[in-house]
Amino acid sequence: MTGIFRETRFRVDGMDCASCAAKIDTAVRRVAGVEDVNVSVAAGTMTVRHAARDDIGAQVMRKVGVLGYGLSPLDVAAERQPAQSEHACCGHDHAAGSAHGEASHDHGHSTALPASTKPSSRFTAPLPWWRTAKGKLTLACGVALASAYAIGQFVPATEPWIFTLAMLVGLLPIARRALMAALSGTLFSIEMLMTIAAAGAVFIGAGEEAAMVVFLFLIGELLEGVAAGKARASIQALTALVPKSALLEENGRTVEVPAESLAPGAIVLVRPGDRLPADGIIVSGESSVDEAPVTGESTPVLKEAGANVFAGTVNGDGALRVRVTAAAADNTIARVIRLVEEAQEKKAPTERFIDRFSRYYTPGVVLVAALVAVIPPLFFGGLWQDWIYKGLALLLIGCPCALVISTPAAIAASLSAGARRGLLIKGGAVLENLGRITAVAFDKTGTLTEGRPKLTDIVGFGRSEAEILGYAAALEQGSSHPLAHAVLSRAEADGLALLPVEGARAIGGKGVAASADGVELFLGSPEAARERAPLAAEDLARIETLQGEGKTVSVLVVGGRAAGALAMRDEPRADAAAGLRALADQGLRVVMLTGDNRATAEAIAGRLGGIEAHAGLLPEDKQRIVSRLRAEGLVVAKVGDGINDAPALAAADVGIAVGGGTDVALETADAASLHARVSDVAAMVKLSRVTMRNIHQNIAIALGLKAVFLATTIAGVTGLWPAILADTGATVLVTINALRLLR
Repeated sequence: MTGIFRETRFRVDGMDCASCAAKIDTAVRRVAGVEDVNVSVAAGTMTVRHAARDDIGAQVMRKVGVLGYGLSPLDVAAERQPAQSEHACCGHDHAAGSAHGEASHDHGHSTALPASTKPSSRFTAPLPWWRTAKGKLTLACGVALASAYAIGQFVPATEPWIFTLAMLVGLLPIARRALMAALSGTLFSIEMLMTIAAAGAVFIGAGEEAAMVVFLFLIGELLEGVAAGKARASIQALTALVPKSALLEENGRTVEVPAESLAPGAIVLVRPGDRLPADGIIVSGESSVDEAPVTGESTPVLKEAGANVFAGTVNGDGALRVRVTAAAADNTIARVIRLVEEAQEKKAPTERFIDRFSRYYTPGVVLVAALVAVIPPLFFGGLWQDWIYKGLALLLIGCPCALVISTPAAIAASLSAGARRGLLIKGGAVLENLGRITAVAFDKTGTLTEGRPKLTDIVGFGRSEAEILGYAAALEQGSSHPLAHAVLSRAEADGLALLPVEGARAIGGKGVAASADGVELFLGSPEAARERAPLAAEDLARIETLQGEGKTVSVLVVGGRAAGALAMRDEPRADAAAGLRALADQGLRVVMLTGDNRATAEAIAGRLGGIEAHAGLLPEDKQRIVSRLRAEGLVVAKVGDGINDAPALAAADVGIAVGGGTDVALETADAASLHARVSDVAAMVKLSRVTMRNIHQNIAIALGLKAVFLATTIAGVTGLWPAILADTGATVLVTINALRLLR
């Protein structure tokens, strides 16, 4: 299918497990014009790629509505060319009920919606469980069951039919959903298995047990909903970090306005103790800002004019004037949430395998249950009632819910936990690959180092350090060069007043010259300085030593005499050595790739624990080294700023953005660190490995419980009640185990 397609995102209410998603996926794919569907249980969302026709929205709403789910459009859409994507499968569903609708907006196009339907806000406060459709149905079924027991005690003759009536209170909605799912393409749903098992139990005279099984099933569904809601709320809670209002500077006065109304370019006042209402750049003021809610940074960060700040972070003890750089829909928190939701829709290899397995697993269980019910009575003289009862129990034991949710529940919790610590991992496949990494290739500048040089040494040739720094700063004032910034920052930190200069001029490729107090000044490379003034042998030796340490050296000439030298170097990040050590402790090979010269590379590598360094590289050289590492059988992660070294990032198994700016960290590579710490790479690897252990535990729980109850049911030890507990209990246990990752 070719042409222009539109992507529309929906909020789906009442979808609490991967089998629910499968039923919705199957139904929506049958709508003519739908090209692809991605359903995320963890985020409670569905993305539909469809032809740009106005009638498709109403059809999607009807398809999902008849299954018992609420559907409301999220105001996020885009037209795209056809592309391949993943989809959910395999089946189980839950009731819901809310507004229906669909919307899409991009390039001026919009999908037709009923007039009463508007795009929903991204998040709404969840209802208490007893006010939900599931909660009300469970309570009604419980009351009916209790009433049946009470009536049966006083009028025993009514028991055969009074429990059947109590069972129908809960079973009729389940049977309706089973029928709708079957008509929409999902024949073997848990509702269908439940309906067959309950009806069969009544047929063989086990009405009381059938009523209890239906009630337990509804309780299990309710618990699944509560557990899924907790996982969903862990990332949605980030929206509460952004304040509702902001103090906008307008026409010389300060006005309180809704934070969501702020536009880029607006100036807002942030008082001490307030949360920042938007992403922005500090115009004036200085304060420590607590970024822990957004980036996980444990200590407040000192921010001054020119520094970037995030929405939702907490201002410390100084007032700040901030120029807004992003609208509410595009601030850091909104983008983090959007990226995590989209990542949750990208299935991991393990999840895709389990999805495929469960397509055959459920029909297989139905076949085995039928054979258990029929073969012993037909061929071995077994009692029909006993073996039909066992076959019905096997139908309930065989539900794949716990198995299907075992992987996505753990991945969703892990992605959410990572995001709340400033670690963005874009999908389950990336999360799995991170745990398999055996080598990490780091870019140097801006990744292992700060990305800006610092003045490390001041050497006087017969003059004081303060005098040399004062002259150098006077020459550099007004310059935007990184080396000039290093000199000026040191002068400001030392409290030096800048001398006025005259005739300042840049000398291309050599340095800068000017005059101060009638004395001619020059600051430039050692070679250019030697053209203006002789350098003593001991001074040259000192300069060579500094250069051997990987530092850039500038020589100051005052009045035709060499006065001193200043050495600068891009210093390693504060956590770089510890971060690399953590990776080595995890058994990973670490290499550094840089375009700098060998001396600088070896100097930095030595300060970082003697890691393997490759210097003087062009982008294609870095790509070649990454490819060579992979050819050696290593699983390679390339860590960089997300803009440079694109070939190397593309060649790696996983690309990780650390540094390079907020937008880059959020939008590029497979994973990103919000606070640009080298140690975050080791944290991602650890999170991946912990998650995979959790997934394996979940699969063991799901299959282990089923195996135990399968054996005990065949042996006649357990029946329908334990069977439904084996299903819903395993699902709840698996979800709770996955939620441990949120910590």
